[in-house]
Amino acid sequence: MKKARYIRLADMLSNAIREGKLAPGARLPTHRTFAEKSGVALATATRVYKELERRGLVRGEAGRGTFVRDPGLPMTLGVHQTAAEGVTDLVFNMPGGRADADILRAGLRRLAAAGDLDAMLRYQPHGGRMHERRIIAESLGPALGRIDPECLLVTSGSQHGLAITCLGLFQPGDVIAADALTYPGFKSAAALNGLELAPVGTQQGVMAPDDLDRLCRLRNIRAVYLMPTVQSPLGTVMDETIRLRLLDVAQRHNLLIIEDAAYAFLEPDPPPAFLSLAPDRTVHISSFSKSLATGLRLGYVIPPADRTAALLEAIRATTWNTPALISALVTGWIEDGTLENSEETRRQDGAVRQSVCREVFGAASVVSHRNAGFAWLPLGKGARAEPIVTRLKDQRISVSGAEPFATAAAAPQALRLAFGGLPVAELRGTLTTVREAVHAESSG
Repeated sequence: MKKARYIRLADMLSNAIREGKLAPGARLPTHRTFAEKSGVALATATRVYKELERRGLVRGEAGRGTFVRDPGLPMTLGVHQTAAEGVTDLVFNMPGGRADADILRAGLRRLAAAGDLDAMLRYQPHGGRMHERRIIAESLGPALGRIDPECLLVTSGSQHGLAITCLGLFQPGDVIAADALTYPGFKSAAALNGLELAPVGTQQGVMAPDDLDRLCRLRNIRAVYLMPTVQSPLGTVMDETIRLRLLDVAQRHNLLIIEDAAYAFLEPDPPPAFLSLAPDRTVHISSFSKSLATGLRLGYVIPPADRTAALLEAIRATTWNTPALISALVTGWIEDGTLENSEETRRQDGAVRQSVCREVFGAASVVSHRNAGFAWLPLGKGARAEPIVTRLKDQRISVSGAEPFATAAAAPQALRLAFGGLPVAELRGTLTTVREAVHAESSG
């Protein structure tokens, strides 16, 4: 069967891109110009460009045009882990300290001497062992208020918590409101479950209540996803006034609130959590990955009581249960004070790294939380993120642009730098290299 005209034209441009005849960063003609040169209708030219975008070969940027993508950069709903040896990874935030291995050794020795070691080799309750759920619930009391352990479900990290929330509480086609820039892991979980994310405008770096209200009047919104305390990627903290206004919108439109608190421990004096303000409509999700170790994969979900059964079924369908070996390690560290000490260490370490970042780029150029191991770097007028990402890739430094974080069609031109796992001794030099790449693109 003969291919459609727009497919033949898309194939022609695809070959030119893959053969290097159209270099990464090259600007394609406007749709109208391409239509005139190719002797096709404007609608056909638009279909050609859409097909190239679907293949991940070009990207349209609002007000700028359509540019050839670097085929070496992944086209993804979220950030992908850098596995190449010798690459400095500023994509993933992987905090850690020299003492972490010693803490793990001590924890494993403690477990080896425990009397219930055999029990860890067997299936566990889907929501976790009750005595461990009680330990976690009690540890959260000072920040979140009294939590019923029956409503706290242990998960294999907060990403698992987000995934089971999407799987267990929503149907394909449901619409969830989210920040215009949000956590890529939630984008991935929503997409895999057929959910649509509707972007909401910001107000001083946090979700604007009026814009959420406007969106709810236009669309059938089922829920709103928020990171109110140390939002990723911006690091902002939503004040109590905005939280109460958003809660008012949620109540008037009957929205479920998905509260992601993965980085909340970085803020030593946070406003009240949505779980405290509205426990009957909030699903609170967090983990110990960023405060203890990313590889342990232990988290929790605290839903309203009437949503617990659905989430338990989603856990059963995905992981059956979180390994008791991991939950026993972490709850032991909660009880002996290791977790509290680790959180303070992470805050102090993040503050040091933020100081270096602001010195390198200038405080006015960086958007971040003062204790976070990541920062958002908006680019100046005319600068594009993708050429900078490509230039740094050639220098063995992996960074992310704004696209993985964007829920709107047009992503801003910015870089997200995650430096929580980079040795402090290497931080200044690495960030200086990034700064020079940004300068080269801005002045080129």
